[in-house]
Amino acid sequence: MQEVISREMNWGNQLLKIETGKIAKQATASTIVSYGDTVVMANVVAAKTAKSDIDFFPLTVSYQEKFYAAGKIPGGFFKREGRPTEFETLTSRLIDRPIRPLFPEGFKNETQVILTVLSHDSETNPDIVAMIAASSALTLSGIPFMGPIGGCRVGYDGKNFILNPKINEETQLDLVVSGTSEAVLMVESEAKELPEDIMLGAVKFGHESMQEVIKIIINLAEECAKDPWEFEYIVDEELVAELKKEYEGEIKNSYSIVDKIERQNSLNEIKIALEEKYSDSEDKNMNEVMSYFKKIEKEIVRTQILQNKSRIDGRKLDEVRNIASEVSWLPRTHGSSLFTRGETQAIVVATLGFGEDEQRIEALQGSYKENFMLHYNFPPYSVGEVGRMGSAGRREIGHGKLAWRALRAVLPLKDDFDYTIRLVSDITESNGSSSMATVCGSSLALMDAGVPIRNSVSGIAMGLIKEGDKFAILSDILGDEDHLGDMDFKVAGTKDGVTSLQMDIKITGITHEIMKQALDQA
Repeated sequence: MQEVISREMNWGNQLLKIETGKIAKQATASTIVSYGDTVVMANVVAAKTAKSDIDFFPLTVSYQEKFYAAGKIPGGFFKREGRPTEFETLTSRLIDRPIRPLFPEGFKNETQVILTVLSHDSETNPDIVAMIAASSALTLSGIPFMGPIGGCRVGYDGKNFILNPKINEETQLDLVVSGTSEAVLMVESEAKELPEDIMLGAVKFGHESMQEVIKIIINLAEECAKDPWEFEYIVDEELVAELKKEYEGEIKNSYSIVDKIERQNSLNEIKIALEEKYSDSEDKNMNEVMSYFKKIEKEIVRTQILQNKSRIDGRKLDEVRNIASEVSWLPRTHGSSLFTRGETQAIVVATLGFGEDEQRIEALQGSYKENFMLHYNFPPYSVGEVGRMGSAGRREIGHGKLAWRALRAVLPLKDDFDYTIRLVSDITESNGSSSMATVCGSSLALMDAGVPIRNSVSGIAMGLIKEGDKFAILSDILGDEDHLGDMDFKVAGTKDGVTSLQMDIKITGITHEIMKQALDQA
């Protein structure tokens, strides 16, 4: 049998232990992480060969909770864990977001990270334990991964920050932060109208608190990590130069078009010409050609923003698109709004119900009822595409939860307003920040329905372009600016403070000063 190797440390008043060598020895890597009496198993497998017919990294992160972990039997007819719950979906996204940027460019080997909660003490949040488990397994696997990452939850009691507060511990802040030893990569938070300096302080506190975890993962890897995979991404510089020479001018012309649909049509014409030229080439892979085309696109847009302070639609860096809002425009709903910001638009409808309309949720820590729901829908026509209509995907669940967090802080107490509240946001147009349009439209719909919210809430998505020491922070980003940029930083709140903050960073050079400037500008 393989030797069991482990590391442990006291962290936030509980023992954190990482163990490998006992379980799932046929996986590429496997770890068991325990924190208190909460235990999560991480299993990582990566295919030995790359998928040549794709131009993206095929990573899947799946977090799953076993009801036996808390000594429970699932409800329902089948008595078996079914489709992922909302919390499982959100946790899968929470872990995917910080690890995805740490795989090297050009790595296309199908990679799967499966995280399973084996034991739960009803006090410790298992998502942080799962994040550490994923990081440790990837670091031991030998797969090209520029980690490890650490992660923690930060609370705030009005005076001090709290590391990894218990599930039922009352705090003014619920913030999850993840990153490497050098930089923060991801932030997800819900707050009770806290000032910007407290939010930034919490991010800094969390990043500092996770450093010891990163150190013990590195220490474990030094003893038992598998041999690194041989991987080298070779760029065909000759082909890149050829594409630049022929298509750079046309791409620049396309990105001078303000209207999104016209711009996409113009870019599609270039792509069709590319396909006609290279699809029959024996020595050129079409996916590789399109990958280089995207690199040239990215370089052109980023250079224009950094050097000329010129955005795709001609706005200044801190300029917000035109906003139009209406309320009470649906005759038979309890409350309705139509919120439009540029080419992003949301119909939001508020419905009030009674106790029997509350949502019953089964969770490891016990069953409970939720009297505030927000459901976000993103139909394919909102971006002018044909697509499959079905149940909500990970993105829809994640965006809906972000808006839910932003609004929950201003809702009346149940004793003062004993109604069940359901908000539905249907995105009818999208060109950047539909989740923040949902926040704004939801605030309007709630007021239209007569819900006595304590403050109106709005939200904005910020972007970043950074090359070396040069950087530009963009207010109210377009979809292309999100896709081609280095940061997606969503901030929601009231005139009195921040209620929700979500940040995803694609590079490792974001400083505390850049985050502060982005939050001030937001």
